Order: sequence, then structure tokens, then C-alpha cells
Amino acid sequence: MTTSQPLTGTQPTVRTCPLDAPEEYRALRAQAPVAQVTFPDGAEGWLISRYEDVKTVLADQRFSANRPTLTGGGAADGAPPVRPGWFIFMDAPEHTRFRRLLTGEFTVRRMRQLVPAVEQIVAERLDAMAGAGSPVDLVQAFALPIPSLVICELLGVPYADREEFQRNSANMLSLTADAEVVQGAWEALRQHMHRLVRAKRAEPTDDILGKLVQAGELTDEELAGVGSLLLFAGHETTANMIALGTMCLLENPDQLAALRADPALWDDAIEELLRYLTIIQYGLRRVALEDVELHGHRIKAGSLVVTALSSGNRDTEKFSDHPDQLDVARARGPHLAFGHGIHQCIGQQLARVEMRAALRALFDRFPTLRLAVPAEDVPMRHDMVIYGVHELSVAW
Repeated sequence: MTTSQPLTGTQPTVRTCPLDAPEEYRALRAQAPVAQVTFPDGAEGWLISRYEDVKTVLADQRFSANRPTLTGGGAADGAPPVRPGWFIFMDAPEHTRFRRLLTGEFTVRRMRQLVPAVEQIVAERLDAMAGAGSPVDLVQAFALPIPSLVICELLGVPYADREEFQRNSANMLSLTADAEVVQGAWEALRQHMHRLVRAKRAEPTDDILGKLVQAGELTDEELAGVGSLLLFAGHETTANMIALGTMCLLENPDQLAALRADPALWDDAIEELLRYLTIIQYGLRRVALEDVELHGHRIKAGSLVVTALSSGNRDTEKFSDHPDQLDVARARGPHLAFGHGIHQCIGQQLARVEMRAALRALFDRFPTLRLAVPAEDVPMRHDMVIYGVHELSVAW
């Protein structure tokens, strides 16, 4: 092991350009790819900024996923216990037990079968937008309803409950809310799912949650946790990608023009938007289970390690052709927007289906779509774990 000293500092927290990763990541990749830092919540640990190193950590079972929490936490001793059913915060074999029950519901084939239904939902939202007239808030009128409707249908959650679970999700993701508010949101979502589980036990349904109930392999607490996780993740991430992706294309008119000229580029464009925007704002947290050496640095057991996905997705060693530029014709390659390893997002194919259907139809239906406010006045989600826009006023 070398004795080189890690860079000490504070993790970058603000994107100086709304559509770019923090500028400091470029220097970290070049000078200190394994950097010892103090994080915004006061925790001390290591920040991993290069693409290959991020993949290495996320695939290495010596780094545990079951210590950090969604909104923060720290090293092993200070973190609260993992909530039942929230398998993204579990290691094998517990993680495997839950994921095995769900893998068949999110296959590429199954997601392709959903395309007509998703396209119908998109068309209905566009009709509603056209009827309301411009300007509209794209988040509330379009980006949020689409994945919310889809995940509610898949899980068997009444869409009428959307205001409740969307409000709770927002509080759970807040970086500025009081701990009492965050905890209350977790508990409210858990209780909501418990009520649904009880209802599906009494009257079986042919949806994901209903199937899990009938399988009989999980306790009610575990079922409530799995349902909460899927509902939460199934609308928050995709909604923010649709809204932020719209803003990104409007701010890059040459790229939007390329898509209009060649619609066959849309599949590549979706992957490029995922890479370029990378909305998991502060990376994925892990804790070292034993001493691990990485690039000459000894990461001690119990240390917090954060993999900066947005930095890895701008790494010139992986994306050599101007990674800080949006290029919808960029050759597709494996990006880190959905993570890596055994915890890679189980719903990634659904997200792709929804993004492709929503963005392509939006720009086809409204060819003169534009921002209704200056880009610098768009309220960005700097205060949230999942990046994006709080609202996006558009006109046509």
C-alpha cells in the first residue's frame, strides 16, 4: 500500500450549471479519484469519482449497502436499522430473497408488453395539456402523472391516493426537512401500504402487490416495505427524468433538431439523457465491511464510501468524446445512471419505456414547445436527494 495522502475537503453539493454535475468532480477525477471528504450531513468518509472505480465498489461485496439510509446516515454505528422490505438497503442473501420475487415482473419482455398502455397514458396527458392551453407546469401536468399512473396500475395502488404518496415521497427525499417530518413521511407510507396489503389478503388481485401477498413468502411488514419502495422509486425518478430531460432538450436545440430529423435516434437519446443528467444527486452510499485498498488508499472497515454516479458518467476515460456535452447520437455504452452490480435498478426497463414514450410524444405533439420562463428562473431540486426541477413552466 502506498502512503499517498487523500485529498481532504467537502463533497460538492451544488451544480453551478443546472444540467451539469458539480464542477469539482472534474478535478477530483484527475487529482484524487479516491478522496477523503466531509459530506454535507457532517459524515466523514470517501468519495469515489471515476467510472471504473465506481463500478468496482458497487460490485464488491466487501462494501455493504445495508448501512446507509435514503436521506443520509453515516458509518455503521450511527445508521438506523434497515426497514423491512427495503431490499435496496440489504446485502445478499436477504437482498437476493426479495429481488428474486420481483425479477420476473420487470423483464425486458414484460416491459415491452406495457408499451401500448404507457403510450395511451401519455396521449391522454397530452390531450389534457392541449385542452388546458399554455403555459402549464409540465411536472404536474405531464411528467409526474405518467409514471405515477403506470406504477399504481402495476402495483395495484389506487391512483386516487397519489397526492398522499407523492407528498410523503417528497418529504422522504428532502435534504432540508426536519427529521420528524421525514420520519413521519416514512411511517405514513408504511401504514398506507399496510392497509393495501390487508385489503389484498381479503380480496386477491392480479397485480404485483397482490401476487406477492398470494405467494405467501413475505410478512405483512415486508410486503408493506416492498410495496412502499416500488411505489416510491417507480414514480419519483422517472418523473424527474422526464421533466429534466425536457428542459435539457429545450436548452440544446441542436440536439432536439437532430431527433426531429432522425427519430430513430430516440433510443440512443434516452441513454444519453440518463448518462448526461444522472439525477441520483449525491451518489450511492456503501460501508466497508473490512479494510479495503483502493488506488493506494486504505479504506478501513466501517468507513462510509460514496460512489459519485454523476461524476463517473462524465469520466473522459470511459466517455472519451466530450462527455460534458449532450450528444443524442452518441454510441450507446454502459452508463451508471441505474447503478451497477446486484443492486442495479430493477425498474430500469420500465423507466426507459416511460421516458421514450413521454418525451418523443411530447415533442411530436407540441413542435413549438418552449420554456415559459428563463432557464435561470426554473426552480431546481438542489434540496432533494433526487435531482430535477420542482416545476417547469412550458408554452407552445
